[in-house]
Amino acid sequence: MAKQVSQLLSSSPLTSNKDEMRPKADFQPSIWGDLFFTFPDNDIDAETEQRHQQLEGGVGKMIVAPMANSTQNLTFIDSVQRLGVRYRFTKEIEDELENIYHNNNDAENDLYTTSLRFRLLQEHGFNVSCEVFNKFKDEQGDFKSSLTSDVRGLLELYGASYLRVHGEDILDEAISFTTDHLTLAVAALDYPLSEHVSHALKQSIRRGLPRIEARHYLSVYQDIESHNTALLEFAKIDFNMLQLLHRKELSEICRWWKDLDFQRKLPYARDRVVEGYFWIMGVYFEPQYSLGRKILTKVIAMTSIIDDTYDSYATYDELVPYTNAIERWDIKCIKQLPEYMKLSYKALLDVFEEMEQLVAMDGRQYRVEYAKNAMIQLAQSYLLEAKWTLQNYKPSFEEFKANALPTCGYAMLAITTFVGMGDIVTPKTFTLAANDPKIIQAFTIICRFMDDVAEHNFNHRREDDCSAIECYMEEYGVIAQEAYAVFNKHVESAWNDVNEGFLKPTEMPTEVLNRILNLARVMNVLYKEGDGYTYVGKATKGGISSLLIEPITL
Repeated sequence: MAKQVSQLLSSSPLTSNKDEMRPKADFQPSIWGDLFFTFPDNDIDAETEQRHQQLEGGVGKMIVAPMANSTQNLTFIDSVQRLGVRYRFTKEIEDELENIYHNNNDAENDLYTTSLRFRLLQEHGFNVSCEVFNKFKDEQGDFKSSLTSDVRGLLELYGASYLRVHGEDILDEAISFTTDHLTLAVAALDYPLSEHVSHALKQSIRRGLPRIEARHYLSVYQDIESHNTALLEFAKIDFNMLQLLHRKELSEICRWWKDLDFQRKLPYARDRVVEGYFWIMGVYFEPQYSLGRKILTKVIAMTSIIDDTYDSYATYDELVPYTNAIERWDIKCIKQLPEYMKLSYKALLDVFEEMEQLVAMDGRQYRVEYAKNAMIQLAQSYLLEAKWTLQNYKPSFEEFKANALPTCGYAMLAITTFVGMGDIVTPKTFTLAANDPKIIQAFTIICRFMDDVAEHNFNHRREDDCSAIECYMEEYGVIAQEAYAVFNKHVESAWNDVNEGFLKPTEMPTEVLNRILNLARVMNVLYKEGDGYTYVGKATKGGISSLLIEPITL
């Protein structure tokens, strides 16, 4: 990619007048003020911590304890996961699901149990044939009409269908069948089933952010008659403990951000460090990844600044030496840069130097080199887009896509995500990730194409931006809605690729794959209704409030 970009950039000399009209960006200021510069004083007391430990032991035993039937086992595991405490019981859940996978007689199960079993096992990489759903078809090959009255079964089939891989046509049919009938049924349902259905239709379990989904599920699980009181109490305490940890981390990052003073010194750039932390918390919220969150939040904050420098302020003749400086990764290059560029360049190098120091004690400096190379490739792709804009060049859709996928930054984020993940990540993980495996290609498509549709559909782009939607419309002679449909089809296909990448045996450890999945989930949540990062929409505000401001009442 780097060689291709260099050849394109050197094909013809380009200059631009520094006094020319710079690109205009009018981003709203941060809506959070100084809210996160301090963290709550009401720390978890010793008595509550002790209760948390007692409950954890009890829940762990319940997961592996024999129950009356597999449905009860599956339902309890599902509740543990949906309440956000799966990470506490990884081995117990994995062992129990392996037993269910090998010993369960699915032929005896109803729609609810068959669908729940399929979803949970597929989530954990156990390959279950979609043929288990054939018994719910009639002689004409349609889903039986009698199923329409089984709302709980339909709801589970709906959730299971989002775990489909390529070629599972029956699950493609299930999406349409369940969506139609659940939409018709929801108004007549009693709470809490009505809430489960209406929420699922807005956000499937597979594509929702686990932390946000846990917060929502906590609010309705307590109203389920059969809820487990010990599990509920444990999940509430655990949520609040994690929230305090996250607030402390965010407070530290906000102080770092304030010291850089980019809001005043680089007013053209987005001030979105809180939203950036929320993004990264979606990638990994677990306490063991505190270091990873701090590293990655600073990287995404710097990436946002660099993106805005290329896209919303700098002239092309300023961007050439800026890109060259990033390629060379040497503080001596700062001399060739305009004053305002020196600020972000030095901060970028500082962030990566800090990263090196944090992982050096464990002999993991090699990881940072992969992250640097990914950042360099991102800058090169940004420069090519800037060249196209200056030349008023309209690339073909395939040409645009070849460069647009790297510019979304997700391949870089994926690789940098692994830097702070501890022993679970090996040199092989980085080698695989750097070679652009299918699962990373897939979530990059999800990211880029959802962004393209959101920006075009919600008018969230500058007039001079090169747009993938516009390229496609012009090349194929279609209207915007037709282009959206094509892009959304690519996104759905990419989700099938992601699901396929989880089936055992996997190229990378499941714990690593979960981070890639969560990156795609963040995109799905934040960009459903426009660019929720730049324009801080309802989903972003609500998510930050519920996860970082409002504790759970115990």
